[in-house]
Amino acid sequence: MTILYDEGQQAIAIESRRVLEARISKDALLPLLETVGEYHRPFWDTAKEQGWTALALSEADGGLGLGLTELGLIAHQAGRTISGAPFLTSSFGAAKAIELFGSDAQKSRWLPGLASGEAIGAIAYAAGADALPRQPDVTFTDDRLDGAVRGVSGGLAADVAIVFANGPGMPVLAIVDLKTAQRSAVASFDNSRLIADLSFSGTPAETFAVGSAARDAALHILALQSVVTAHEQTGGAEALMEIARDYALTRKAFGQPIGAFQSVKHRIAELYGLVELARANCIHAAAREGAADFVTAAAAARLSATEAYDTAARDCVQIHGGIGVTWEIGLHLHMRRARSLAIEQGSSLFWEDVLVDRLAGEAA
Repeated sequence: MTILYDEGQQAIAIESRRVLEARISKDALLPLLETVGEYHRPFWDTAKEQGWTALALSEADGGLGLGLTELGLIAHQAGRTISGAPFLTSSFGAAKAIELFGSDAQKSRWLPGLASGEAIGAIAYAAGADALPRQPDVTFTDDRLDGAVRGVSGGLAADVAIVFANGPGMPVLAIVDLKTAQRSAVASFDNSRLIADLSFSGTPAETFAVGSAARDAALHILALQSVVTAHEQTGGAEALMEIARDYALTRKAFGQPIGAFQSVKHRIAELYGLVELARANCIHAAAREGAADFVTAAAAARLSATEAYDTAARDCVQIHGGIGVTWEIGLHLHMRRARSLAIEQGSSLFWEDVLVDRLAGEAA
């Protein structure tokens, strides 16, 4: 395989970057940090207009028939511009779950809306810090859900959710229309993620998979989402690296640019290495979609991208000094997004466990 993009993929990257840089501004994003229940609507309108919501879905289901690589390119550019809507990832996860594991009736009901962006999807698995719990807090009995899933990204605006629940003696992966569910907004570090607690009380739901197949399916959907998120993190890290470089070339101290000092230049060089490693892992993971080692590749991409974005957010602020923490310069937009993305679809601890388990199994 190659870790280089072809001409068509490069064109997608260039055009999406041009569109997003023209339509998204720091001034529009800053108020979202402190406003519960709002997201950057111009981004989501752009995603629907450009067909990004349908990009990685099959043509039979109303999509464009492209793949994870192309969607990753869009997510990379969204990360660069700190787009304020989480649905590009959450709706993709819900749509792929329906496409891969749903019935024909479920596909015809939900996929056209998810492909067009008129419907929004969410993935509701976690129990506390556990992204894929062995004992979910939600129970599934007689086609009904009871219980609550806390901290669901995009849950405040979602129309449909894929829920990992505790069925009679075995786990269940189910789909639920959220019209009759209760949701409570959660004030978070990055309120544009529309995080919500979802509560169910005898809520009608339909089964996707049961038993070990349910857990495998749930992990596969998490892995698909994690690759998209890893691209978004890598885009944010790349943008921060360039911001730090440009500032180091223009800001002077003791009569010379601060980039001339080893403590600064070495830090930026280290960021370059982290960004390129994350980029290579993202490309590899996207190319392995459908392969036996896909989850392993996804875990590696997620871990390297999280490290790159977290490190870039911290170091870029430090390179800017006192001005780096001011509201006007906006670096905390990236800082907050880096911390939010680090725990969506599972923390680094979760993906480290997945990676170790997979590598140990392959070695055996």
